Amino acid sequence: MEALKGKVALITGGTKGIGYGVAEALLNKGVKVVITSRHQDSAESAAQELAAKTNKLDAIIGVEADVRRLDSQEVAVRQAVSKFGKLDIVIANAGLGHFASIEDLTTEQWNDTIDTNLTGVFNSIKASVQELKKSKGYYITISSLAGANFFASGSAYNASKFGVTGFTQAVMLDLRQYGIKVSTIMPGSVSTHFNGNTPSDEQAWKIQIEDIGELVIDLLKMNPRTLPSKIEVRPTTPPSKG
Repeated sequence: MEALKGKVALITGGTKGIGYGVAEALLNKGVKVVITSRHQDSAESAAQELAAKTNKLDAIIGVEADVRRLDSQEVAVRQAVSKFGKLDIVIANAGLGHFASIEDLTTEQWNDTIDTNLTGVFNSIKASVQELKKSKGYYITISSLAGANFFASGSAYNASKFGVTGFTQAVMLDLRQYGIKVSTIMPGSVSTHFNGNTPSDEQAWKIQIEDIGELVIDLLKMNPRTLPSKIEVRPTTPPSKG
């Protein structure tokens, strides 16, 4: 997939944060992009903003889709194929976090985290696998360093991201026989609005969303004989605690 111009990508949760950064990077390389959100107005607004920023007015659309529902993801895939004729790349990015001690974590918070972060990743590939088989495409999930490193008050988030990491590696083994490449990216601290954070100049030490976009481009352009199936990325130099 070295030549990216004219490829078609579907990015779940692409209206802000990592998904937004990846969408912008892909548009700048000539990829046609579909971004999703649970709300149509948010999807359309982000798509219009990205189209203006990249001067790719006819290369991006925003669609309403809920990764927690397979039928919703299937509709998003059909919309992508209907608009752009095919599907080459799926980025399973949509995610959220609820953080609390197991004594305080609610059943609703647990289900919301697992349904979005883990079942959503399953739904994304399940809905798109036939199109990716046709294109010999690429499926990329966004896990986290929390998918390999546990921490207090992280039971739901850790469980979801450990699951994403393992799920993606197993899917890689399932799908490589069809020429589909599968990778998971495991970022550390990223400057986004995740979990109520507000990006600021003081967070310049963190990974930036454009850095993840650049990494996705590197993966897509890599010689097809080589597959980085699991990539950990972290800030080079965290701030001193002194």
